[in-house]
Amino acid sequence: MVGVVERAVTTCFFVEYVCFCNFRCNVLYVNLKKSASEMIKITTFVGIWTGDYTVDMSMLPSVTPPTVPKTVNVKSVAIFYACILTVFALAQLFSFDDFLGLIESFWLPGGAPAAYFLAAFIVIAEVFTLPFLLQMRVSGMFRFVSMVLGWVVPAIWLILCIWLLSTTNAVDNIGFLGTVVMLAPGWWAVLFSLALGVLAMWTSWGMWPKIRTKEK
Repeated sequence: MVGVVERAVTTCFFVEYVCFCNFRCNVLYVNLKKSASEMIKITTFVGIWTGDYTVDMSMLPSVTPPTVPKTVNVKSVAIFYACILTVFALAQLFSFDDFLGLIESFWLPGGAPAAYFLAAFIVIAEVFTLPFLLQMRVSGMFRFVSMVLGWVVPAIWLILCIWLLSTTNAVDNIGFLGTVVMLAPGWWAVLFSLALGVLAMWTSWGMWPKIRTKEK
């Protein structure tokens, strides 16, 4: 009787051990599958994020070499035009507070806010024209914008000169050199602004920038 009980207990213990091992294996298998699934998801997410990050980085503007001038004279003209704008910008920045008041005294439409904005924009445009004229290594789009600003500067001065000639406002300084050097407005200022426009067009013709697009 005792032997039968012992065999029954042994059998139950063996069955329980097998069931427990089988259950443990199932749990480990499920956890392993779950871990593998999570690892796949994490790997996929990292791969997608890395790919997107790489694409975004590749979309940033890249520095490109400047366009080779068509003639030697074009490069000399660009340097000459850059020197003029540099002198303008330095003189206007040196007396910037007075330069703001000078532009305000032109009685432009929009009042003081428009005059202050225009004065600041003139100086910024003169400075940011230099990368194109000096053939600096910048992005193609920035080089194109720099070239366009080279047209905008003489256009603004031409409009200001004509505005002062057509109004009754008694202004004794055109503002090319800020308030450092007093230059009376007149037809000479109109012709000088036109000459600056010719320099801008000449340099643009000889050094027209190429906006390069990335090949797919």
